[in-house]
Amino acid sequence: MPRIFGVDIPKTKQIKIALRYIYGIGPIKALDILKAVEIDPDRKASDLSDEEVSRISTFVQANHRIEGELRREISQNIRRLIDVGAYRGSRHKKGLPVRGQRTKCNARTRKGPKPRVGGIKKK
Repeated sequence: MPRIFGVDIPKTKQIKIALRYIYGIGPIKALDILKAVEIDPDRKASDLSDEEVSRISTFVQANHRIEGELRREISQNIRRLIDVGAYRGSRHKKGLPVRGQRTKCNARTRKGPKPRVGGIKKK
């Protein structure tokens, strides 16, 4: 199982799919990376040689922000919004949707599960 930036990429999948397991690499970026390092996107990850894996990792490290660096940057951006007192920052702080979604009947992903009202029914 090849490891790139501390992430085990699945060896049974095509390399264009396997690269997506790295945080910060999506479908388009994966294809761009493979085109730049001249590797066939349809090859299995287990078929890659160590030299090809190192070519991928050096190219990605030089040209893209991924994994820890990207997570850190995103969390710093959110922290900055909160510190400045922006509306988006207050929504992050409260755990509510940030991008204008309605909250009356949806937003369970951000708000968490619906609170249960306990008690016994009287007959």
